[in-house]
Amino acid sequence: MKTIQLRGHHDPFPVGKIFCLGRNYAEHAREMQAEIPQTPVVFLKPGTAVIHDGETIIIPGISREAHHEVELVVAIGKPGKHIRRNAAYDHVLGYGIGLDMTLRDVQNEAKKRGLPWSVAKGFDTSAPVSDIIPADRVGNPHALTISCTVNGTLRQRSSTGRMLLQIDEIIEYISSIFTMEAGDLIFTGTPEGVGEVKHGDVVEAELLGFARISHPVRNE
Repeated sequence: MKTIQLRGHHDPFPVGKIFCLGRNYAEHAREMQAEIPQTPVVFLKPGTAVIHDGETIIIPGISREAHHEVELVVAIGKPGKHIRRNAAYDHVLGYGIGLDMTLRDVQNEAKKRGLPWSVAKGFDTSAPVSDIIPADRVGNPHALTISCTVNGTLRQRSSTGRMLLQIDEIIEYISSIFTMEAGDLIFTGTPEGVGEVKHGDVVEAELLGFARISHPVRNE
């Protein structure tokens, strides 16, 4: 079972479900030529998708176009079902930076055929994530800067304040459908600037002032 580290604590904790938000930044929806959703777009990655700082992102042979998507990650520390917005942050263990790696050609083909995105989004190494910073050290999670560089060139940089759905709304919605458990992660959506990565590239993601991850990319 994959684990993740809470900074300042000795023992890692197991990763549970990985919930991901689609189109949660307006400019990203526009760059993908997609409508801004009226209801949250939620998909899942398996825990086996997780890798840690320095590990390699491996592009499966079924794809010729892999993209980076930098995202604020929320770690759940307290289980719950039908969690109200005013109690949502009581369930948050902390925050990290992550990459929702996407096989864009595979995803586009699935969209055309009305099929799920599971292969495009959930392949092994598709969820690089940093250590988790305890929530009380972060402060306001909607006043953070996230960024992504490829080979040292800035591709994405935005404020988490530009999310369409804030974290309490996301937790309320997800927990109305799924029981949330300690160790679950929420990838909260990506801003504009997503782009391709290729064999030999190095992708870095940063939660400014708190966490950074770096990953080489190679073809399978």
